[in-house]
Amino acid sequence: MVRTKAIKGKGAWYWAHLEPILIQNPETNLPQAVKLRCTLCDSLFSASNPSRTASEHLKRGTCPNFSSVLRPVASVPASQLPPLASPSCHNHRKRSSEGAISYQARPLAVVDSNMGFSSAQIVTHTGLNQHHLVLSGGKEDLNALAMLEDSVKRLKSPKASPGPALSKGQVDSAFDLLAQWFYESCVSVSLSSLEHPKFKAFLNQVGLPALSRREFLGAKLDSKFDEAKMESEARIGEAAFFQIAFDGSKSRNCSCGEENFVKFMVNLPNGTSVFQKALFTGGFVPSKFAEEILWESITGICGSAVHRCAGIVADRYKTKALKNLEIKNQWMVNISCQVQGFISLIKDFISELPLFKAVIDSGLKVASVFNSNSQIRNSFHRFRSEDVELPGLIRVPPSKCDYSKNFASVIAMLEDILICSRVLHMVVLDDSYKALGVEDPLAREVSEMIQNVGFWNELEAAHSLVKLIRGMAEEIEADRPLVGQCLPLWEELKSKVKDWCVKFRVSDGSVEKIVERRFKKNYHPAWSAAFILDPQYLTRDSSGKYLPPFKCLTNEQEKDVDRLITRLVSTEEAHIALMELMKWRTEGLDPLYTQAVQVKQRDPVTGKMKIANPRSSRLVWETCLKEFKSLGKVAVRLLFLNATSCGFKCNWSFMRCIYVQGNSRVGLERAQKMIFIAAHAKLEKREFSGRKKRMRS
Repeated sequence: MVRTKAIKGKGAWYWAHLEPILIQNPETNLPQAVKLRCTLCDSLFSASNPSRTASEHLKRGTCPNFSSVLRPVASVPASQLPPLASPSCHNHRKRSSEGAISYQARPLAVVDSNMGFSSAQIVTHTGLNQHHLVLSGGKEDLNALAMLEDSVKRLKSPKASPGPALSKGQVDSAFDLLAQWFYESCVSVSLSSLEHPKFKAFLNQVGLPALSRREFLGAKLDSKFDEAKMESEARIGEAAFFQIAFDGSKSRNCSCGEENFVKFMVNLPNGTSVFQKALFTGGFVPSKFAEEILWESITGICGSAVHRCAGIVADRYKTKALKNLEIKNQWMVNISCQVQGFISLIKDFISELPLFKAVIDSGLKVASVFNSNSQIRNSFHRFRSEDVELPGLIRVPPSKCDYSKNFASVIAMLEDILICSRVLHMVVLDDSYKALGVEDPLAREVSEMIQNVGFWNELEAAHSLVKLIRGMAEEIEADRPLVGQCLPLWEELKSKVKDWCVKFRVSDGSVEKIVERRFKKNYHPAWSAAFILDPQYLTRDSSGKYLPPFKCLTNEQEKDVDRLITRLVSTEEAHIALMELMKWRTEGLDPLYTQAVQVKQRDPVTGKMKIANPRSSRLVWETCLKEFKSLGKVAVRLLFLNATSCGFKCNWSFMRCIYVQGNSRVGLERAQKMIFIAAHAKLEKREFSGRKKRMRS
């Protein structure tokens, strides 16, 4: 049957001269191999590629008898073609088409594998008047022949064979685990993957029935969402107070455009975080609208018991929304995200520091010459071939863009130029470049610039400063410091910037002004109060007492401590709180407990020494310092506050795609549920990793 179909197709010319032969295993009587025999010279070939065999053996003159019969098979009368019998002749599975010429191909010869392959030993039955198929193995060979045809069909249209049958319980358990994995990975695995042919073939191979996206967007999704939601609400309900984290309104990669939605998380006193919701915004969020949705989130969590909300940390809206909510609700402490503060400092340097303006202008000239001139670009690629890791072109920022808002592309350009410094030197010293520089003034200017040591010093200085600040921002994002660590972090930054000024011989006056201005924009009185109340920053005086570091504060910051504490307690308790603050200032904490709180250990990842138990500062106030009743209330609500709003990193483009494509209430609800499940799982995983890390230490 295979040969009959081939004769009707474009391969008909060679099937008149090639005959398939079935080789049987003498022990099992099962088909073992298929060979092709040339009917003109009795040569044997592999049956894996008949077309190639015909081309090499017949067309290229290898067959000595082919030239005498060389003519297209279409010109051969149907009556002269030898028939090829098929099992379909015996089981009445005849296939025919109207208007088509019906050919009969010669039968498939069957031989024993122990027999030699001479023409005398091959049983062919090729008589022109032969009407009945006779195989060497008798009627039993018909099943083997059918198996051969089925194998050919599977090779032409491969389909995975089904795996072992599973019970309903096993199938349900498998799909439940699959659904859990999909929801937790939904931001990186698309819905269309569930209906991919290879994924369906995999399910079939392991014995699972096919599934569709509807199964993952229906009852299973609702069940997983309800389970995660119930667990989150239970954990929030157990906490005496909490902090709202508002993140996503600003893109930290500083590329064009903003996120399409914002994320709300709840930070709990025990150091864990719980995802609350994701709100699709479609772009920019006005300050007034941000204030409204923040308040709605608070009331949605705790109802009328709004005093449970100790404050908000957000990556935006410090001057308006956060400040307004703090004025209206005196018990709240609303601070801005420190990661965003450090990123904003990089923007300040790019837009205000003359060094960056000079470096960017020079970098754009270098990129223009090496990217746009084909002759120079070819020389660049020729010298670059020795180091394949170098970029093919120097990346440049978008034209007419604000470099401070798109600083990621600016830094990419500076990095490319630094990486290619050796190749750039080789190119400008090449004779072809020198010849071009005679006519092109810009190329001549770039050549002088690249050979100038001052240009590279400025470039390295600018890149080093950005790397310094961005490195600290990444550490802050990973460590998630508390509000009491804000002042030490900024002091560390100022110290590193001073060292940078000394190293690169940059006047520190303008640099310090930029840093100080950004510090004041980010500063909140809670930084000073938490720094004073946190036992991990107590210092030992000459008498052996461990006292709060008031000497590290300015006069204005000391006043901020008094004002914040009196604001966070009732009017009746204000004077008591100030008296307790004076006692705390003069007596401090017992040396034994202080040393226990200040125990440090080496971080296995960064190698830095860090506080072993950051939550012990709050626990000391709840256990060992109970005599500070009013001040203690302020301390426990203040010391657990997070200084960053970024809960975790994730690529949410897939979720935004679902929302845009659905563009309906149902599609929006599904997207929000999938985000909630994924975020809940990620936060749980982070908490579990943190526990394991503490247990190892």
